[in-house]
Amino acid sequence: MGESLLQLFPIERRDFWKKVSADEKRIQEIRLRSNLPVMIMRDGEERFLDGSGGYTDNLAAAYYTDGQEVDEVLNHICHYSLYAYEDELRQGFITVAGGHRIGVAGHAVLEADGQVRTLKHISYMNIRVSHQVKGAGNKVLPHLYQNGELLNTLIISPPGCGKTTLLRDLARQVSDGNTYGSGQSVCIVDERSEIAGCYLGKPQNDVGIRTDVLDACPKAIGMMMLLRAMSPKVIAIDELGGTADIDAVHLAASCGSRLLATIHGEGIEDVRHKPGMDSLFQENIFQCFILLEKKDGKCVVKDIYENEKGTFHERETFHGRGTIHEKETFHESGTFQGGSI
Repeated sequence: MGESLLQLFPIERRDFWKKVSADEKRIQEIRLRSNLPVMIMRDGEERFLDGSGGYTDNLAAAYYTDGQEVDEVLNHICHYSLYAYEDELRQGFITVAGGHRIGVAGHAVLEADGQVRTLKHISYMNIRVSHQVKGAGNKVLPHLYQNGELLNTLIISPPGCGKTTLLRDLARQVSDGNTYGSGQSVCIVDERSEIAGCYLGKPQNDVGIRTDVLDACPKAIGMMMLLRAMSPKVIAIDELGGTADIDAVHLAASCGSRLLATIHGEGIEDVRHKPGMDSLFQENIFQCFILLEKKDGKCVVKDIYENEKGTFHERETFHGRGTIHEKETFHESGTFQGGSI
């Protein structure tokens, strides 16, 4: 339990991190900041660590990390070769074994054209702990199919409400096949390595037996590459944004690929007014809309809408027969309390 998390820290510091690592299933984030207290996001609540690695809510008793310790953790994660991870550092994160993602911040070194060449004097780290929640999509899955055919589906969610967790599980179940439809070839464009959590090109999360992953590639470019090379029946993408993404979605739909996508937003009208999105609505590209929210610290499905020629209706089974209940969490056997890892 927690072995992949414990491996992120240098051997001489692992005794300090054993309590947190053993608690891995309840941990969403570990934040290290130079000369500031260590902060843990546990069950959706912020906690400090004391000098022995135990939890405390008392700031006066909190353990403060220093710049040297941040450097040591980063160097250990990068196998003591920051140069080898320059491409990842340029993007601001590193994905490691186990699918955990290490976000970093510090001083940006720019190219002449204003692009980020690398980061130096890294003083801030956010270890986002990977949690695959198998079954996250069970309650919404029936609404994604019509006569055995997958509907183009858009998941709308404010930050931190579990959209990537839901997308990951839906991609897996569509790929493997389920009660409502046979298995299909799924291609994931995983721009920030969050869906499949690839490490050295291999997914650390189960994304299905018929799934191909294009890791660390911009979504618009990746969709074009996959359409040309991999003949996807379904394309899964996280966090639509920008006109290039929208144009690629149009092309994918015109080529006959089904779509599973997410976007940040508070609701259908909010999303519709984002740059470029109105064209997707005018052409009725998406037929199913899943709205997420966080209620009492839990990620829940707020509403499900179907699109009938530009008119949006709540699915009758959502409220009428209780197939999905507003207060039910994604995970049937427990509470999923986390962000988009």
